[in-house]
Amino acid sequence: MLSACYTLEEYYYTIEEMIAMIDEPNRSVCARILVENRKLFQTVQGSTNNHQAWPGGYFDHVQEIMNIVIILYERLHLARPLPFSLSDALLVVFLHDIEKPWKYELGPNGQLQEKEALKTKAAQHEFRAQKLKEYGIILTPDQQNGMKYGEGEFNDYSNHRRVMNPLAALCHLADVTSARIWFNHPMEQNDPWIGAQRIRE
Repeated sequence: MLSACYTLEEYYYTIEEMIAMIDEPNRSVCARILVENRKLFQTVQGSTNNHQAWPGGYFDHVQEIMNIVIILYERLHLARPLPFSLSDALLVVFLHDIEKPWKYELGPNGQLQEKEALKTKAAQHEFRAQKLKEYGIILTPDQQNGMKYGEGEFNDYSNHRRVMNPLAALCHLADVTSARIWFNHPMEQNDPWIGAQRIRE
């Protein structure tokens, strides 16, 4: 029976530090996306209600999920080599919700709501594809699968073949961890993960 006691002291990286871990040519493009849209990213919520639902929550969610993917990648890759790089995973999670800052608007009641044109997953995926094309992001087939299925297989699930590849599965784990386990993190003050904090303009 294993009865080891240990503390996990992980460094909490900034989004800039993690973008620097992404391979070129996408590293420079991701850095440009952040610079050109930083004010927007630090204004919109991570979701309407379910996770990081505060002004700037989108930025916090992306930074959080990138940190989570580093932990998952390092632990799993140590146990059994993974068939993709940390760079691949960081790229996918940085871009996985790229449509969200443009997805919401204030409704008549003053509450955040989805824009009519971006209510369906298909419309969101199309907007995301156009945004990546606009910036010249180049994705491998594995990364494309990660982008498509990083939030789950939905109606594409099949018991005859694996739809979600290993890269998408790891990114999905990181996204679910942020959205459903640590949905209110990083905390405004005294977050247990040393160095983690909500973004301040």
